[in-house]
Amino acid sequence: MKTRSSARGEPRRLGNAALLVLMLCSVVALSLIRGRFAPIVTSAGDAIKSEDDAAAAAVAVSKVAVNVDTGDGGDDAAAEAAAEEKQEEEVQPKPADGSDSGGGGAAKPVCYETSRRSDTCEAAGDVRVVGSTQTVYVDSLDREWKTKPYCRKHDNFALAHVKEWSLKPLPSGSGSGAAPQCTVNSSATAFVLSTGGFTGNPFHDYTDVLIPAFITAHPLRGEVQFLVSSYKSWWMNRYIQIFQQMSRHEVVDIDADDEVRCYRSVVVGPTFHRELGVDASKSPSGYSTADFRKMLRDAFGLERATATPSGDRWDIRRRPRLLIISRRPSRGRAFMNERAMADMAASLGFDVRIGEPDTSTDTSKFARLVNSCDVMVGVHGAGLTNMVFLPAGAVVVQVVPYGRLEWLARNTFAEPSAGMEVHYLEYVVQLDETTLSEQYPSDHPVLRDPMAIHKQGWNALKTTYLDKQNVRPHLGRLKNTFLQALKMLPHGRDD
Repeated sequence: MKTRSSARGEPRRLGNAALLVLMLCSVVALSLIRGRFAPIVTSAGDAIKSEDDAAAAAVAVSKVAVNVDTGDGGDDAAAEAAAEEKQEEEVQPKPADGSDSGGGGAAKPVCYETSRRSDTCEAAGDVRVVGSTQTVYVDSLDREWKTKPYCRKHDNFALAHVKEWSLKPLPSGSGSGAAPQCTVNSSATAFVLSTGGFTGNPFHDYTDVLIPAFITAHPLRGEVQFLVSSYKSWWMNRYIQIFQQMSRHEVVDIDADDEVRCYRSVVVGPTFHRELGVDASKSPSGYSTADFRKMLRDAFGLERATATPSGDRWDIRRRPRLLIISRRPSRGRAFMNERAMADMAASLGFDVRIGEPDTSTDTSKFARLVNSCDVMVGVHGAGLTNMVFLPAGAVVVQVVPYGRLEWLARNTFAEPSAGMEVHYLEYVVQLDETTLSEQYPSDHPVLRDPMAIHKQGWNALKTTYLDKQNVRPHLGRLKNTFLQALKMLPHGRDD
């Protein structure tokens, strides 16, 4: 058996120790050299810059990864649009009064801006509505909110005719400071809106009240009670079928109501999307203008969803029907050759009707007339709002008065027509077709420089080009427009 001698291992231990000492000395020397010659961070800013550079590098890497995943790296415009869309989706609701919503910005405020036109307040809990004082008490509130429930929040003239409503914390005291006691209880959602403002004009009836009411009420599936402020009985009688279609509950003239109405949830103020339309991308379940129009057909018993002729070739409905929206000359924007227009349209094969809607018109009856038509023609004005009753695939022809008013025509009726699935044509009145040429000398700015009148403001524009102007379209030019409308319809085609 071999054994290792301890005497021989002693010198080896001494050698190892010397090696360790040498290594330690080398480490110390290197540290001194690094301290003498290495760069020194001289300020906090330099350190921050270094961190920022690292963060920027990380962001750059992240962007590259996103571009690789989505294939958007070569299309900066598309990337920007997507970023803006995402930012719009992620933005927190803006408090209607401009205050901080609290909760670190995470909680949605009670009252918030739902569009450039509208503020909406939503609350749930023990809700008590005292209509005589335009007050809503809610036990879950910790502060007071105020709003005017009408969709023209920046129009002071309109809002002067709209009452302000308050949402307040439910009192917990006794005696005079006690909470009002419920006299009527409901399981529906209370919905406070106003029919003040510009109501009475059909365009504003739909744009400011009826369509926003639909946007808010539709998701509630009838379990909503309309509490109408600035109530007008004649106005409600005109549109009661629409409200009955949206709700299973009675409509309440809330300002004149003596009850304390109690609910589990409340909405104060409807939501606006766009002129005469519903934006499906902003709707909770993607409902759209088409859904609103279906609701109108149900409300008024309208038979035609689409502009298709009868299957019977001998039926008079094989002939397309054209409706001329008439106006009295004293109101402005009237057709001065209305009868000649009707005769010309009849010569093209149209079954012609002439209608003049006004405040005394039976809405249901006129809606049925419009729905029976395939083409509707009228000068720019509230009467064209009746396009909401046209069947899908019909044609609306807007006659634009003289005075560079194409922008107004586009915003009010041209753009909404797409959402209604209605074809749109435009006939722009020329200088020799307007009665303004009979009122002013040929070199007057009203005729030669309409934009000079525009610069004087809305009142000058409205008075000159909308209130004082009637039109006499050239039958030859108008015939071409009617022929174009005829080609858009399925009438006369072989089935």
